Amino acid sequence: MYRLFTAIDLPEAVTDRLIAIGFGLPGARWVPTDQLHLTLRFIGEVDGGLFREIREALLDARASAFSLRLQGFGCFPPRGPARILWAGVKPKEPVAALYRKTENILVRRSLAPPATRKFAPHVTVARLRDVAVVKLGNFLVGNNLYSSETFTVDRFHLYSSQLTTKGAIHQIEASYDLEKS
Repeated sequence: MYRLFTAIDLPEAVTDRLIAIGFGLPGARWVPTDQLHLTLRFIGEVDGGLFREIREALLDARASAFSLRLQGFGCFPPRGPARILWAGVKPKEPVAALYRKTENILVRRSLAPPATRKFAPHVTVARLRDVAVVKLGNFLVGNNLYSSETFTVDRFHLYSSQLTTKGAIHQIEASYDLEKS
């Protein structure tokens, strides 16, 4: 079985800056550098045959390359105790358009059920457990002007994810180039 998702990788300079601010928040488990990415679509567990069909079908996700930057931080869920600390994405529309293309391919070809959550482009930077609200608020206020440099998104990837006791191990299974403008 393959546990699959599609994602956009971040440039090393962007991940380095995210890692550099990843401290000073007791109860936060920071995402390792090699796992920082912008998830487009979580697909879930599939068998080998369906994996191959998905890998091939995503070749039809035609889209143009676009520029992107990370900006600001926030938390999920919007109500109740925060569980995820995320970096926001600007502009959102090119990412949302790529998401819609991949979603349509997967659903129309019966390769995955429709997504159940509204797409909210972000990069998960930490998982939170018993974080003091005051400390989280201080972190958000102290980093509210965060903005990465602008970078070009010229491809996305199909990843497999293996869950282990030490965390997930992600592996690129296929890459899909976006059209140059």
